[in-house]
Amino acid sequence: MRWLTLSLALGLALASCAHQASRGAGFFGEAEMFAPGIVSTEYSDLRLTLSPDGSTALWFSRDRPPGPGSAGGYDIWMSRRVANRWSAAEPVSFNSPARDFDPAFTADGKFVYFSSDRPGGLGGDDLWRVRVHASGFGTPEHLGTAVNTAENEWAPMLSPDGATLLFSSDGLGGAGRMDLFTSRLAEHGFAAAAALPGGINTSQDEFDATFLADGSTVVFSRARDIATDDVRLFLSRPATSGYDYGSELPESVNSAGSDTYAPMLDWSRRDRLTFTTRRPASSTRGVDVFVVRYRP
Repeated sequence: MRWLTLSLALGLALASCAHQASRGAGFFGEAEMFAPGIVSTEYSDLRLTLSPDGSTALWFSRDRPPGPGSAGGYDIWMSRRVANRWSAAEPVSFNSPARDFDPAFTADGKFVYFSSDRPGGLGGDDLWRVRVHASGFGTPEHLGTAVNTAENEWAPMLSPDGATLLFSSDGLGGAGRMDLFTSRLAEHGFAAAAALPGGINTSQDEFDATFLADGSTVVFSRARDIATDDVRLFLSRPATSGYDYGSELPESVNSAGSDTYAPMLDWSRRDRLTFTTRRPASSTRGVDVFVVRYRP
C-alpha cells in the first residue's frame, strides 16, 4: 500500500510539472528594470544583449535624439560596466544613417548580429554581423542570400553552440506574415533557411525569438497583427513532430495592457532572459528593458 501511495504521489507530481511546463512555467521572481536612466530611459529602448563576460550591454532605441555618432531614431547603443556601474550610453561605431536594430552578441562574444536596412542589402531589413575586437567593432558583413530577402528579416540570434541562426522573416514563405526560421552555419556562410517545423508558425506574426540556454527551447513574440494587436511572449519546446504552438509566459513577464517583446538570452548569466515592455511604474513615454530569471 505504501508503494502504491508513493507511486500515486509521484504520478501527481509529474503531472503537475508537465502541466506547469506546458503553461510556460519556470520563470520566477519579479522582472527588474535594467540600468534605469542609462539603458532604460524616457525613450523607447529595446532588445538588450549582454556580452558573455557581462562587461558590455548593447540595445537599440527607436527615438533617442541625434548626436555624435548617432543619426537619431533607430540606432544601436552601448554601455560598459565599470566598477560595478554602467557607463553613460554611447552609439556604437557601426551605426549608419539607416535603421540599425536588434543587436545580439554571440555566445563566444566574437560577433554581434543585427538587422539593418542600410545600403548593400537586398531590400527591406536584412541580417548583418560585425566582428568584436578588443579595440572596438569591425566592418559590418551582410549575411547573404541564404537568409536575406527583398522583404524583412529581424532579430538574428546564434544558438549557444554557435551552429544555428534563429531569426524571423516575411520573405521566405512559411505560414504567413512574419515567421520563425533557422539556418545552419556552414563553412562559407549560412545554409538555406528553413521554417521552424511544427505548429509554432501560424497565420499570425511570430518574430523576435531567442534560444534559451538548452539551445532548443525558444521564447518568441506573437501578435495577430504587429501593427494593431497586442504582442505577447510565448515559449515553445521541440518534440518529435517539431515545435508546439507555444505557451504564453506568465504575468511576471508579459505586461497587462502593454506589448511585451524582444526577448534575448543573457550570455553572462544564462538563467536570465532580457525583454522589452512598458510597466505602469516605469518610463513616462517609451518602453524599457527588463531582466527576469528562469529555470534552465
